Amino acid sequence: MTVLVLAHFVLALCAAPLIRRVGAGGFAVLALPPAAAMVWALCQWGVTAGGGARVEVWTWIRTYDVHVAFRLDALALVMVLLAGGIGALVLWYCTRYFVSGGPQLGAFGGNLLAFAGAMLGLVLADDLMVLYVFWELTTVLSFLLIGYDSENRGSRRAALQALTVTASGGLAMFVGFLMLGNAAGTYRISEILDAPPAGSGVVSAALVLILFGAFAKSAVWPLSLWLPNAMAAPTPVSAYLHAAAMVKAGVYLVARLAPAFAEVAPWKPLVLALGTATMLLGGWRALRLHDLKLVLAYGTVSQLGFLIVLAGAGSYGAALAAVAMILAHGLFKASLFLVIGIVDRAAGTRDLRRLSGVGRSLPWVCVTAVVAGASMAALPPLFGFAAKEAAFDALLHGTVAERVVLGLIVAGSALTTAYTLRFVWGAFARKPGQEDTAVRPVGPVFLAAPALLAAGCLVLGPGVGWTAGLFEAYAQQYPVPAHPYHLALWHGFGAALGLSALAWAGGAALFVLRSRTVLLGRRLAWPKADEMFGRGVLGLERSALQVTGVVQKGSLPAYVATVLGVMLAGLLAVLAIRQPWDGVPGPRVWDSPWQAAVAALTCACALMCLVVRRRMKAAVLAGLTGYGTALLYVVHGAPDLALTQFGVETVATVVLVLVLRGLPVYFGETMPNSRRVASWFLGLSSGAAVACAVWLAAAARREAPAGDALTEETAHHGLKDVVATILVDFRAWDTMGESAVLAVAVLGVTSLLYVHRRQGPAPGPAPGAPPTLPGGVTAWSLAGPTGGRYGQGAPGRSWLAAGNTLAPEHRSVVFEVIARLVFHPILILSVYLLLCAENLPGGGFVGGLVAGVALMIRYLAGGRYELAAAAPVHPGFFTGIGLTVLTGIALIGLIDGTVLHAWTWHGHLPGIGDFHAGTAVLFDLGVYLLVLGAVLDVVRALGSKIDQNTEHAARLALHGEAKKP
Repeated sequence: MTVLVLAHFVLALCAAPLIRRVGAGGFAVLALPPAAAMVWALCQWGVTAGGGARVEVWTWIRTYDVHVAFRLDALALVMVLLAGGIGALVLWYCTRYFVSGGPQLGAFGGNLLAFAGAMLGLVLADDLMVLYVFWELTTVLSFLLIGYDSENRGSRRAALQALTVTASGGLAMFVGFLMLGNAAGTYRISEILDAPPAGSGVVSAALVLILFGAFAKSAVWPLSLWLPNAMAAPTPVSAYLHAAAMVKAGVYLVARLAPAFAEVAPWKPLVLALGTATMLLGGWRALRLHDLKLVLAYGTVSQLGFLIVLAGAGSYGAALAAVAMILAHGLFKASLFLVIGIVDRAAGTRDLRRLSGVGRSLPWVCVTAVVAGASMAALPPLFGFAAKEAAFDALLHGTVAERVVLGLIVAGSALTTAYTLRFVWGAFARKPGQEDTAVRPVGPVFLAAPALLAAGCLVLGPGVGWTAGLFEAYAQQYPVPAHPYHLALWHGFGAALGLSALAWAGGAALFVLRSRTVLLGRRLAWPKADEMFGRGVLGLERSALQVTGVVQKGSLPAYVATVLGVMLAGLLAVLAIRQPWDGVPGPRVWDSPWQAAVAALTCACALMCLVVRRRMKAAVLAGLTGYGTALLYVVHGAPDLALTQFGVETVATVVLVLVLRGLPVYFGETMPNSRRVASWFLGLSSGAAVACAVWLAAAARREAPAGDALTEETAHHGLKDVVATILVDFRAWDTMGESAVLAVAVLGVTSLLYVHRRQGPAPGPAPGAPPTLPGGVTAWSLAGPTGGRYGQGAPGRSWLAAGNTLAPEHRSVVFEVIARLVFHPILILSVYLLLCAENLPGGGFVGGLVAGVALMIRYLAGGRYELAAAAPVHPGFFTGIGLTVLTGIALIGLIDGTVLHAWTWHGHLPGIGDFHAGTAVLFDLGVYLLVLGAVLDVVRALGSKIDQNTEHAARLALHGEAKKP
């Protein structure tokens, strides 16, 4: 099962080059994985029909008992047949549907095949978390497929609407899964169904959330608005996603959980009421539309409501009918959608008012549509008739509520018959007083897919008994009655047949009176759901703007004060209510007088920040508080933390100074004394509250610290640096995530800065020929190659590669000499810190910071061209390589069945001696490169870009002065 699912995604990655090379014929190759899944499922028919199952399990998240578990039983096999069989036929159909391949056709083919793989994983998943992952994959891929024509505004809007509705339902369902799994003590679906948790408020709430997700996916009212608009997608997408696969996911989930939870409130009222309403509203709407795809779209909404009722009714007969109807609906509805694609390609329109006589021009297409339509209208001897007979019989022998629902279902079936007749008449009949529509001929390859699906409806009608064992294997999860219903084409004359005849007669009458029906429908029409959705989105946007205008005043102090105020209020409330200091020993003020001295100096620097007026002095004092914290780490005996703090504070101070270059020297705003006192009080109170909370949290420890075990484990491997070992081995997964967050944050900030800079005028060439640096780097300078405005007098010798690009008054020979002398030793120190991390203070993070400091020194001494000469590689290269190394080490660990598993190697090399290496060192190398790239990116953004902007402004000023008489 795992191999089948992966095969879909692997081949999907190859879809773009394949279709680019061979054109639409490549879809035939893409059809192989779904076809293989269907064949494999047919081979498992005997096992599942006998009540057995095929299971594959491997551990994913051991701590939370989450497994990548796949299970094939009777219900899953039916869904695999739909996802695989219809998926293969739809992909084959694409070889003729897409006559001319566009630039996006390869991506479309890959997305469609990947969707088939996600759907296969969804129906096979035996773990709630795995099911959710594949559920969201189908949501994202359907968004891409619906929005295939991205240049069309309607397609983009339909894709966004589908994503909004289904993703919202998916998030609610995820919360429900967490609640249900916690209540059951496991996330394995089969175990939950075998021993469901007792009914409670938590379980009921979980079921409501899960049903919300299922209803959103299966377009159950009032969440059905997205499905008709999704018809903007190409016809193969409509045939597969919106007839056979995606919209069946919600029905499948209801059918999967119903055996255990159908009797838990409020399952049945929600399922029966909303399912019935969906069937009636969808069918009524289908009678008033003229686009053939929209007629079928609303018909699909109607049928999905019917399926939800059957899947969630919670009885043997309803379950039997539900599985049969799921298969029947997939066959006839996919066939009809594919027929629409043929008619659209042949006649150039889907408007039934413009189509006339198409049945005579395309007789085999008409026959295919008539057979599939007859199955949808439940006419004998088609498969749809046998399935609907079972549904009528199940509801007829159900509870009082189910009998009431049956009456409404019969009315909905009459609507189904009416819009089926309207569809066939509109697409193929000759209209009086209207010329026959000119059509192009249709080849057998194009017709093969819908014809095979229609043939399945015809064959499985008389042969419905062949499937009885499989369907009954699922239905037997419910109590089996003394005289169970058996699927058959003919059960004689009875109440079920009478209800079917009533539905046929009612539907025929509605079709004959279609003109009056349309007029009545327009008078009784509710506001369109699409319009209501648009108004809701617009209202939400307006409300968001109003709220933003109220709370976002553009004042950073106000934002900080709000955050600190909320935190302080929360801490004080907890301290006042819980009084956690009872029984807690008093705090130890210090371990040595040195700690008190360093803390006092640090506090003094922090308090001095409150009274200074110069921005640069405040930046220096803020940096001193960070260095004071690092000294506290040193005194406390934590050299690793101290080294990292020194590196971070150095980089942060330099970055802050770079930012302050573009701001006034003095703080501009004058703060009233009352506001200043309030700010001091809030800051001091917040600090005191946090300190108190940290003390209480540390003093309230009840369990033994984990440090002893980590120290012993580190010593067992012959290592001494416990902190570095924790970061790159024991807790490397956390380090990997934090590194990814750092990369995203830095790239996001610098990208915003670059976008802002690009909005201004691009810098133009300076007068005269610019100098060229080693490596081909071209330099701009305010001084110019001959001194320019600043005249001559530049130092005769340049100690740096780009020293001559600075104006004389901006140069410092002493600084250049120091930068020249310390640059390479600092780089060597950074590599030393990287490699010695296992036994001495250091590591990839602090090593990357130190290397970044070396580049900062080159920039501060020689300017942005010196930085370009020192680091000619783009910062994104370092960041990308670092992330690649981190992820690669994680994936290598999967070979051993775990993530981030560490290996070590020992050996002896001639000329070097004994060596010790491991994947932890390589992991640390990835951190080193990522941090170096992040620092370099920040320096380029806040240093080089600001310099470039300043030089450009100065050049403009020079040009303006030169033009003056």
